[in-house]
Amino acid sequence: MAVDYVIVGSGINGLTCAALLAKKGKSVVVLEREAVAGGCMRTEEITVPGFRHDVMAATFVLFVTSPAFAELGSDLARHGLDFANSSHPTAVLLPDGRSLALATDREENVARLDHLAPGEGDRYRREMEAVERDAGLLFGLLGSALWTLPTASLLLGEARRRGPRALLARLGEALRPGRAWLENRFESELTRALLAPWVLHAGLGPESAFSGEMARIIAFALEAAGAPVVVGGAGRAVEAFEGLIREHGGVIRTGTDVAEICISGRRATGVRLTDGTIVEAREGVVCSVTPTQLYERLLPAGAADAATRDAAAAFRYGKGDMQIHYALKHPPRWKAEGLGHVALIHLTPGLDGVSKAVNECERGMLPETPTICVGQPHALDPSRCPEGAAILWLQLPEAPRQVRGDAAGAIAVPADGRWTADLREAYADRIEAILANHIDGFAESVIARKAYSPADLEAMNINLVGGDPYGGSAALDQFFVWRPFAHSRNHATGVKGLYHIGASTHPGPGLAGGSGFALARQLR
Repeated sequence: MAVDYVIVGSGINGLTCAALLAKKGKSVVVLEREAVAGGCMRTEEITVPGFRHDVMAATFVLFVTSPAFAELGSDLARHGLDFANSSHPTAVLLPDGRSLALATDREENVARLDHLAPGEGDRYRREMEAVERDAGLLFGLLGSALWTLPTASLLLGEARRRGPRALLARLGEALRPGRAWLENRFESELTRALLAPWVLHAGLGPESAFSGEMARIIAFALEAAGAPVVVGGAGRAVEAFEGLIREHGGVIRTGTDVAEICISGRRATGVRLTDGTIVEAREGVVCSVTPTQLYERLLPAGAADAATRDAAAAFRYGKGDMQIHYALKHPPRWKAEGLGHVALIHLTPGLDGVSKAVNECERGMLPETPTICVGQPHALDPSRCPEGAAILWLQLPEAPRQVRGDAAGAIAVPADGRWTADLREAYADRIEAILANHIDGFAESVIARKAYSPADLEAMNINLVGGDPYGGSAALDQFFVWRPFAHSRNHATGVKGLYHIGASTHPGPGLAGGSGFALARQLR
């Protein structure tokens, strides 16, 4: 078999790249080692029949606001992609029962925050207006290949418009940690608590450089676009991509593991599958994988230079992730008012609570009081479950990849630090106890629970190393022009005809398809 491009990996970036190349008239084949395509976009009846759960990724705000969606959205809609949304995308719920929701209406947000503290709403408005003013710069850098003429022109234009020092000052401001931004801008504990957990969804913590800017950008995106979910489940997005790719002659093969990238004359010429089959690539091989997979498993020894091999060996992965899914007899009866139709609720003690849990996780401890992200897909898309029933999607973004202990001193941890079924369920019990404290009659409403530890998630997707859903640490030294390596240049690998995309590459993690989009635009 011979095609123009072989694409290894069928996550959001691989599918975006394949769809765009196929629309250009290129012949493409997408190879996926798992039984189903989609990477972290996966919908299954994992609890009881009739309840369709998004096993990993669930919220598509980054996709609907992305350049990829702007170009492919109408095509994907023809193939069945549709979104459901809520007027209140997120909320925070504190241990004492206080809560605060964010709306897609700015005036509602301003009024609600002003009620918490005089002037709080106006301060919030100014922060959102700052993102609007700088949208061209911010989204230009976050959504495009960096080492390109358009990006250079963008920066030169901004330097002329603002002045070089003012541009540097703005870029320096973007490096603020989330804590510095939140404590400097907002007085209310609830406002800080509402925004602080969102840094976790960028693979950061409140003390991380750049987390303040990411929190502000995410708040802007949530207000502008909500927190949409795919009608019928995230797997329907995969089906739409598959339909679009096949419409243009592309091929998607699941259950197909790549053993090695074929190299001839220092150029990638195709791949060899584990069954020995060779798939030839006339123009290039695109790998949506981690650096570990690309440089330590797929590339033949000696194909990459010593500096790249050393950088791959030193590449760091971030915090693990854990998920818990519930099938419920009826929608949760939250003790706090106004939460029934919120797309995603964070249960946390607040800014300090997020910071504490991140610190415990990074030291290998099970957090005593973790940040619990609670999605309510049934509230947006009733088709996910039987009428009158409900689904909860829980994400725990502060789960250690390897466990050294329990910060609460209550859960026995295996000596080797590995996640076992007993450890997973014991920790899930801690989470359930916190959740049940905020919901009347929660225990009697539960039909079934299904939990996935970081190890379980890695077993389902080889790119989730230690359960890290963000393709590697998003610390500043592994981000922007330094992602994945300090010497990286866009999606080139040093091997002709071999390209690297995915969460481990710029612009990083999230369901935006950014790297797949950027590479497809670059390739002719």
